[in-house]
Amino acid sequence: MIVAALAFAFWSAGRSAAERAESIGRSACRAAGVQWLDHSVHAIGLRLRRQDNGWLGWERTFRFDYSLDGEDRHVGRLVLRGDRLITFSGPLARDSSRVH
Repeated sequence: MIVAALAFAFWSAGRSAAERAESIGRSACRAAGVQWLDHSVHAIGLRLRRQDNGWLGWERTFRFDYSLDGEDRHVGRLVLRGDRLITFSGPLARDSSRVH
């Protein structure tokens, strides 16, 4: 039962991170005025990293696709450590006041 509980906790944390990554990707595309393609993010990396508090935690890397004009496809990438955004590469907001 302990192994099942740990597996469920790991799966649940992964789902939460994917939902956070999806929200960040969608918001970035909206702010940049580009199309967010496939309406999803894809987990492409997972590794153990030391958190700011000194404890080990998971760092998850996600990718998403977006299009500038509906005929091209570009790849965005973001890295979450826990629920905190560490790295983002993707569309830039047209209006810098909309970037937080």
